[in-house]
Amino acid sequence: MKDDDVIQWRFGDENTLIAEINKRADRITVYDDVLDGRFRDRLKLDNQTGSLTITNTRTDHTGDYYLEINSEIRERFRVIVFVLESVMKGDSVSLNSPLTEMKDDDVIQWWFGDENTVIAEINVTVDRITVYDDVLDGRFRDRLKLDNQTGSLTITNTTTEHAGLYYLMFSGRFSSKVFRVSVYDSENNCCGPTEAVIRLVLSALVGVATVIIVVYDIRSRRAEGDQAHIHTSGSIEI
Repeated sequence: MKDDDVIQWRFGDENTLIAEINKRADRITVYDDVLDGRFRDRLKLDNQTGSLTITNTRTDHTGDYYLEINSEIRERFRVIVFVLESVMKGDSVSLNSPLTEMKDDDVIQWWFGDENTVIAEINVTVDRITVYDDVLDGRFRDRLKLDNQTGSLTITNTTTEHAGLYYLMFSGRFSSKVFRVSVYDSENNCCGPTEAVIRLVLSALVGVATVIIVVYDIRSRRAEGDQAHIHTSGSIEI
């Protein structure tokens, strides 16, 4: 950083200021109380480079982070904090929505995979529950159950084809709650000690938050300028 640099980190659709380094005034500020205190005691700034570290990440830290240098937005980082669910092949896995009760005008959709395919939907307005059995070559046929009170999704009789990312959308907006489902085989079909160790690690990681960071170069906006990093620790640096 230069002697006259002012670096600001902003978060979310409202571009809320969460951290700032002002070299001119020799001041570092983190705004712990914004956004209902979700970042309280979790932000660290590097006063040499301006990099931001978020510790003890939670799903409500999912979203877009903007790096602003001297009033100019330089980069956008999309952070996805997901919950890892590990399930044995043939068993069921439940993906719980954050709702305790759905409202009369709620529309909830569950999306799956890199192509963001809609696999299930609850439309309270028209009192309709839909599971899309025929998408993705029918891999979810007769396997999906929706809770019409909370919108939670249960996948029964799982296979390895059901492994991947599951996104929850409320009334046209993605929830901060994202799940990565890992499906492993029974120990009787284990191929070797390495696979057994991997399965034990996956089992131990059930419910642990993991982070994906996608970096967007605002200046160039070129696809080849994007970077992605995956971290399995509870903190991220951007």
